[in-house]
Amino acid sequence: MSSNGGDVFDRLSPFIKEFIYRNNWTELREVQVEACWVIFDTDAHLLLNTGTASGKTEAAFLPVLTELENDPPASVGVLYIAPLKSLINDQFLRLNDLLKEADIPVWHWHGDVSVSHKRKLLREPRGVLQITPESFESLLINKNRDLVRLFGDLRFIIIDEVHSFMGTDRGIQVICQLERLNRYIRTSPRRIGLSATLGDYTKAERWLASGTEEKVITPVIHAASQKLRLAVEHFYDSSDDNKNPESRNQENEEESAEQNKSSAYWEYIYEKTLNKKCIIFANMRDQAEYSIAMMRQIAENRNTPDIYHVHHGSISSALRESAESEMKESGGPVVIGATLSLEMGIDIGQLERIIQVDAPSSVSSFLQRLGRSGRRGNASEMWFVCREEKPSGLPLLPQRVPWKLMQDIAVIQLYIEERWIEQPKTVKYPLSMLYHQTMSVLAELGEASPALLAKRVLGMAAFTDISFDDYRELLQHLIKIDHIQLTEEGTMIIGLRGEKVVNNFKFYAVFPEEDDYTVIAESSPIGKIEVPPPPGERMTLAGRSWEVIDVDMKSKVVNVKRIKGRIKTFWGGGNLKIDNRIFMRMREILTNQKDYPYLQKGAQSRMEEAYFLARNAGLDRYNVVSMGGKSVCIFPWMGNIDYYTVMLLIKKLCGFMLNIKSVGGQPPYFITLKLGSGNATSDGFLSEFRAALNQPINLEYMLNDEDVSELKRLYEYKTPKYDEFIPLNLLKKALITDYIDLDRIRAAVGKWTSRTAE
Repeated sequence: MSSNGGDVFDRLSPFIKEFIYRNNWTELREVQVEACWVIFDTDAHLLLNTGTASGKTEAAFLPVLTELENDPPASVGVLYIAPLKSLINDQFLRLNDLLKEADIPVWHWHGDVSVSHKRKLLREPRGVLQITPESFESLLINKNRDLVRLFGDLRFIIIDEVHSFMGTDRGIQVICQLERLNRYIRTSPRRIGLSATLGDYTKAERWLASGTEEKVITPVIHAASQKLRLAVEHFYDSSDDNKNPESRNQENEEESAEQNKSSAYWEYIYEKTLNKKCIIFANMRDQAEYSIAMMRQIAENRNTPDIYHVHHGSISSALRESAESEMKESGGPVVIGATLSLEMGIDIGQLERIIQVDAPSSVSSFLQRLGRSGRRGNASEMWFVCREEKPSGLPLLPQRVPWKLMQDIAVIQLYIEERWIEQPKTVKYPLSMLYHQTMSVLAELGEASPALLAKRVLGMAAFTDISFDDYRELLQHLIKIDHIQLTEEGTMIIGLRGEKVVNNFKFYAVFPEEDDYTVIAESSPIGKIEVPPPPGERMTLAGRSWEVIDVDMKSKVVNVKRIKGRIKTFWGGGNLKIDNRIFMRMREILTNQKDYPYLQKGAQSRMEEAYFLARNAGLDRYNVVSMGGKSVCIFPWMGNIDYYTVMLLIKKLCGFMLNIKSVGGQPPYFITLKLGSGNATSDGFLSEFRAALNQPINLEYMLNDEDVSELKRLYEYKTPKYDEFIPLNLLKKALITDYIDLDRIRAAVGKWTSRTAE
């Protein structure tokens, strides 16, 4: 053991030293040494932010388990919260190995864990409990009489993948749960947050310490220089599988032999994954599915082995676990098509390469995916592959811009040059969560006076900006719709309609859930889809094609049989959120016209086209451009939230004045306007828009009920789960407070320039 960790090593429990010897560790890593000093020598919370596979999990557990061994608690001693069941299962196995020689049990608790395993914990609560937020919610409601026995002497709370919780309803849920748990325990458990992709530590520290008085220590870890291998390639592709789903029908999915010939795009991806352990990351489930279906087709044509798997939230847990196991244990090549379900720190062994289909929506996602490769001292390797449909004829100006390619470059450069990572958005009016925690706390208490309920709920850190008047309005609305019922004594209980919500197991989850149909082949579930095709039609799931035999609408089961061919299956979903800073960098890329060493031949050629276009059309200088006739195109260079706000303001402020016939575009890249009369030029539009923006604007008067519902859906990617139970005027207040920044929009539009075509 090296000298830098020698003193710490001497303080670790004997069973941990034995584990270190057994695994042939020559030294403790810096993150592990620093974590031990904080846990052993301070009373502070701890935040660890280091790269994937840097030893964060061990850094947290080595000192924590030593503390438990030295002073055994009279209840569960460590509560470990993770966002994914698969991550808990992975950590459960790792901890069992670590604790092989210790008398400290490890328990995991989520929907796939047997009742008998959970009963053992309830009979003798001690050791480490690993749990998801959803199962934790269930515990607080349904096992509240056992909470003192379970957690009365709790010492530590470890929250894994902190970045995945911050700025989300699940993150609010976790912090609320910890505050509620405090009422049942006599200790002040220390919190430990783990992450690989945090930008500003201040926000993460504030989130981790929410509802407590203790400070957070974030050790400065001197990360080893990261070796990166990056490549970006671009393809023009006119194949049918690159068209929008609206442009297809079942007939043109029946590919002929000619259509089945794979394009250069798919051949390129196949070659880059050949004989490697590799993940093909996509932003959408249908992209991941179709990628693997294409890989299988090419492999079949070339008589190479079927080494392909699919991993996303709509695939059955058995198939996901099989993919993870194959990637981790196989000695040969394995390729998995995945979405964000494999971004988290599940141990899947030594990956050799990451393929990114199109552009990731964030720098954070890029880093998470990149970090899945390059372990054990090898370079992290990621290949971006973009494609556009080859335009026929002369496309409109904005359709000639390589948006996804520029987004790839922007994401890479923001990290390489600035180490910039998106910051989570903190909202003042998390109304969906206000409803959820109101109903959950009331279910936990059984009955409460309005004053007690308000004290419990509004006392949580997440709701400090909610006024008593706003809360009173929510409670009155919930009474009106029978989610809460007033008793004769003036107390409140769950109402009849509220019981249908709270007593459903789906209540424990705060993220929107799809109304899915389970797909079964030969008695085995393979996954879920949102809209089942009628019997006789085909679909793709788990990277294979199936024909629908029958659909049981009552039980929501779709029975299928295997067939050959490939059919693209589409799932719902909105636009992925992209930060304003990424668009600012995209415009800089067009303006500066640099050479980027990772661009491959096709990508270099496409960027040269883009630079030429920018110089001649003024895209690097003008935000508003006339496109002939009475058509105007706007390039806001803004992320999703401000993009949709600008679109709203144009409709509301200029729609009548300029007689706007239509508003279109491609979110969040550009907006197109068809002006009916008036100043039907870019100069005229920009002048009118600025003048309207600079007038006093009453957003509460401007927004109607339809605007509120539509904007919430657009801003949030998916409408928050419980918004349907919130009064509309409260939703409007939340929208105006948390999303619409008129000053920011005015400042941005004030810098816009326009060009009217000759």
